[in-house]
Amino acid sequence: MAGNCVPESQDLKEMGEEELWEMINDNRHRISLGVRPCILIPYLRQARVLTDLDEDEIVSCHNLTNRCMRTSYMLDLLRAQGRNGAIAFLEGLMIHYPTLYTQVTGRKPSTEPSTFSGLIKYSELTEYLIRAVTGMQKELQEARGEAGRMSARCASLESEMGQMMEQEEKSGRLQSENDRLQRHLSSLQREVAKLKDEKCDLYIRYTTAIEERSAINERLHDLNLQVYQLQTELQNAQMDTKRHPLRFVSAPESPQLQEEVRTLRSQLAKAQTLDPARQDILAQDLAEAIDSQVQLAEQLRCYREENEILQRDKQALLDQKESLSLQVQQLTVDCKMLQQKSTLIQSQIKELQTERDQAYLSREEAQATIAQILAEKDALRSQLVVMQESVFTLQVKRRSSVKQKVKDVRWQSSVSSCDGCPRPERRKLCRMDALRPETFSNSEEEDAVMNSMRSRNAEPPGPESLRRREEILYADSSTESAETDPLLDDFVLLTDGSEDRNELESPSLSNSESSGSSRKSAPPFLVRSRPKAIRVIGRVISISFLGEALLSQLTVVGGNKSGVFVHQVTEGSAAQGVGISPGAQIVEVKYEHNQRALRMVLEDSTLEEAMWALSQVTGFCHLSLRPRPDEYEALLQQLQKSETASGDSFYIRVNVSLPAGSTGTLAVTCNDILHVTNTRPSGAEDQWHACQVHPCQLLDLQSGTIPNYYRAQRLLIRTIEEINFQTKKCQKAGREVCWRKEKAVRIVSTGRQGRNPMWVSVEDKNSESTESGTPSSSKCCVTLMPYTLVTPHYPPICRPVLLLPSILGRILDKKLAGWQGFELCEAEVLMSSEHAARLQRSEILEESEQGRCYTLQSVERVMKKGTHCVLPLGLDCVRRLHRFQIFPIIIFIGQTSRSARKLRSKLQRHSQSEEQLLACSRSEEPLLDKLSCLYRSMAPDSWCDQTSLLTSLRTVIWEEQRKIVWVEPDLW
Repeated sequence: MAGNCVPESQDLKEMGEEELWEMINDNRHRISLGVRPCILIPYLRQARVLTDLDEDEIVSCHNLTNRCMRTSYMLDLLRAQGRNGAIAFLEGLMIHYPTLYTQVTGRKPSTEPSTFSGLIKYSELTEYLIRAVTGMQKELQEARGEAGRMSARCASLESEMGQMMEQEEKSGRLQSENDRLQRHLSSLQREVAKLKDEKCDLYIRYTTAIEERSAINERLHDLNLQVYQLQTELQNAQMDTKRHPLRFVSAPESPQLQEEVRTLRSQLAKAQTLDPARQDILAQDLAEAIDSQVQLAEQLRCYREENEILQRDKQALLDQKESLSLQVQQLTVDCKMLQQKSTLIQSQIKELQTERDQAYLSREEAQATIAQILAEKDALRSQLVVMQESVFTLQVKRRSSVKQKVKDVRWQSSVSSCDGCPRPERRKLCRMDALRPETFSNSEEEDAVMNSMRSRNAEPPGPESLRRREEILYADSSTESAETDPLLDDFVLLTDGSEDRNELESPSLSNSESSGSSRKSAPPFLVRSRPKAIRVIGRVISISFLGEALLSQLTVVGGNKSGVFVHQVTEGSAAQGVGISPGAQIVEVKYEHNQRALRMVLEDSTLEEAMWALSQVTGFCHLSLRPRPDEYEALLQQLQKSETASGDSFYIRVNVSLPAGSTGTLAVTCNDILHVTNTRPSGAEDQWHACQVHPCQLLDLQSGTIPNYYRAQRLLIRTIEEINFQTKKCQKAGREVCWRKEKAVRIVSTGRQGRNPMWVSVEDKNSESTESGTPSSSKCCVTLMPYTLVTPHYPPICRPVLLLPSILGRILDKKLAGWQGFELCEAEVLMSSEHAARLQRSEILEESEQGRCYTLQSVERVMKKGTHCVLPLGLDCVRRLHRFQIFPIIIFIGQTSRSARKLRSKLQRHSQSEEQLLACSRSEEPLLDKLSCLYRSMAPDSWCDQTSLLTSLRTVIWEEQRKIVWVEPDLW
């Protein structure tokens, strides 16, 4: 060991360079394995034995492929520094690797100043050690925090595992019960098979006995026939003997005949003796067989009854299992929905708490501001009283001096009139109505001001007074000329919505010469003391100022999601002069255009709409601002971290197919859903930044730019013209317009202009109608819409199914309802009173024949079972279902003459023809574009017969059930 080589009494400072490096090189292998250069380099750089170039070479050199090579290379660089390099390296080991330091030097590490070589000052060393300890503490805290998070994650996983184990136990119990029932059923089936085998054996035995009996009967019949023949022959022989008694029979023939007779008689006797016994035996066997057969039939009937009972029990258990599985799925979906609702409620509670805190803070700030303003007013009143007293004193002195010097009759009369009138009693200044000096003549102005100052009634101004003041302010800003005093606009009107009071500085005349002075010289009491026209109404501040070229005075950020905020204010502009600062949300802007007052609400507008509205301001304007510094800072942080592109966020449905461009333009097709995240990307005025949306989840996919509303509207009109030209060309050529798989255009128009963030260009084009006169002209327009706003909806587990065209739907509804998981909606018979009540509540979807009708309750009844309700209805039921938050799956099966021929037999059974099917398809297809939700189209060549069509329909329904339902607002 190196520790044994170095004497204990010898200090490292006393050792020479060669001794130090020899000690380090002896332990070079151990140092290369145990030291990380990135830990020692900061200390070595502070000791000035390594530079930043050396650090870059050690850390990022490609030739040094592992840590041992980097450590060895670091030792080589320190070797070039001589003794200082060795001392600094050993001190770094003493700080960061105390155990290795002991192994290398044989000494215990110490942090006392005497043990260091002096390469680093004590203060720098202490600072370095503090930073090192702080870094280690941070790493320890991060490790502890990570351990806490992992433990919490582990606990949550354990709870989930417990729940899964419980579910597994329940499923295991159900599985074991199912296995037991299966075993019992198999045993019963085996017993039934045995009984069947026994029955077959009995049938065989019975058949054999019958065959034996029939054989015996045939044998008995043959024997009786032979006996009859023998008797006949005997009788004949006897008759012959009687006729010829003298006839001699030859000797040889007589014994032979006698032997045959004896043989026949013996056989006949045997037959007569054996036949009854055999018959009794056979009859007894037959009776036993019949009894056993009856018993077996009875047993078979009992077994059949038991088998039917078991089959019913099995079916009931299977139904119970399916219902339990459906309940489990429904409970899982309900649990997820409750979790989402709880998360949403918690986020809303947090937002409410934040808004409450902001409201309290704003109230305190407003109270402090009001208190400060009142204090300033009191101080100004006291100064005004002092100035008025000095003015009165100077007037008295001047009049007395003029009386002594001038003996003119006019002056005497004026002096006598002044001396004769009583001196006005100076009272404490009180609040009064504001007066405009420019509306009076010079003498009238003095009287009006004096009378205003002598007013004793401190009452708030009426609505008429406020209206006159606003008209005067508008007139001053629009008709400003050389004859008007530029300082007259410095009158300050402060209105507090909570206290409902107004106050204006009381003007007073400086001297009698002010009445004869020119209008261009402003009186001293009209000098501006505060920003003008600041109106505080709750949390919204209304600021009035000259907004010429407003967008050059301030810049804005935000959008419809976060709100539009003031981002920067130009120095020296009118906006900065009235106190507009970054962080305020622009709620509303009012301005005058062509002698008409216009008002635009920007509280939930997009960035594009807000910039367009602010660019229209060309003169005096009113800005309604709401201070929201926290939301503004949060938006800036999100923009800096690139978490969001702007404050805009809304979803649209595309009504025209747009190809991809060379500058990152997103290729979209008709009926695509896009998420617009920025309406002014990089300052572009004709583009939006948008992302494609996942069909089953609210996730952003491929992103790019799309044309804005006005440009897309022009492209929509151009596409309609091209399609119309192609259609006319095909008709002239005599060709049939084929069924298109993908629609290029969806015609959507509107007759109501609401709060739509895509109405900027439309408002710009209809600005003349806004100026023309009637307010209704700005609220109504009929226009084609390339984009429409949509909102996501998450329907229940099973949505109703509507098949179109309606003629084909009537044929397929019953076939589809026969599949598992589907049920046909049945019509109901209602009383007249109940029918009228449901009709008033719009719960009747469609009237049927024979006084029956399809109701909303019948659809909900099927949906509660967890099955798809097949609707034998038309398109009119879709809007009624949407009112009750029920969103059916609409499937349109495209038809051509070729596909209609495949259904000829089915159509004839329902008294329909191919021409009627094609006509129904052509009439109902344009109505699909009027729906406020998406639908699914099936190409005519995607199926070959009714079976494949039903299979494709099930696949399409399963795909559509997983998707998000996007619904448009009512546009008319």
